[in-house]
Amino acid sequence: MRQFDVNHAFLQGHLTDEVYMMQPPGFVDKDNPTAVCKLRKAVYGLKQAPRAWYNELKTYLLSCGFRNSYADASLFIYNSNGVLMYMLVYVDDIILTGNNTDHINRFVQSFSQHFSLKDLGSLSYFLGIEATHKSTGLLLTQKRYITDLLHRNNMTNAKAVATPMCSTEQLTLKSGHPLDDPKQFRAVVGSLQYLSLTRPDISFAVNRMSQYMHQPTDEHWTAVKRIL
Repeated sequence: MRQFDVNHAFLQGHLTDEVYMMQPPGFVDKDNPTAVCKLRKAVYGLKQAPRAWYNELKTYLLSCGFRNSYADASLFIYNSNGVLMYMLVYVDDIILTGNNTDHINRFVQSFSQHFSLKDLGSLSYFLGIEATHKSTGLLLTQKRYITDLLHRNNMTNAKAVATPMCSTEQLTLKSGHPLDDPKQFRAVVGSLQYLSLTRPDISFAVNRMSQYMHQPTDEHWTAVKRIL
């Protein structure tokens, strides 16, 4: 399993829409200072840039024999003459795996000639998930993600509890008093939802807290801090 980062991904997409921009500071034509630039390729900050980059990448991968997964638009699959490759794309972060090392190496070489790549080597950390290679398989953890989450909410030195939710308290929509600012509650619950990918032991408690996102109270917030 290999990991890659595409350099300047949003600058590589060709535009199909007609887009104009002002001349950038330092590159203004003195003879035509009021002229504008017609863009042929995307630039950072352009709302069409993410789609243009995805279409550029997709077109290239399809030309290489990959097909787009119907279940996940970010997954591309190559299956030919017994050779399997799977590529997972998140904006400019890419994971590549397969059953033929030689074929993967040849594809990576071709891929790097088409796009500017940074080879990050064997998969180790991807979107907040740490991957540890063991003889029995791949261990996925989110220790760094958890540490950052606790630090952001001043819970690093909090005492541990045996369960993520109290079994004796009955929470309802009207339990407690509404929070003056529910932003922190919603942000933490959203982070916990992503954390439950590798921590199924908190899934039930996080699902309960998700039911109070629209109008959380101080008791709901206390329950969320217990999960932390």
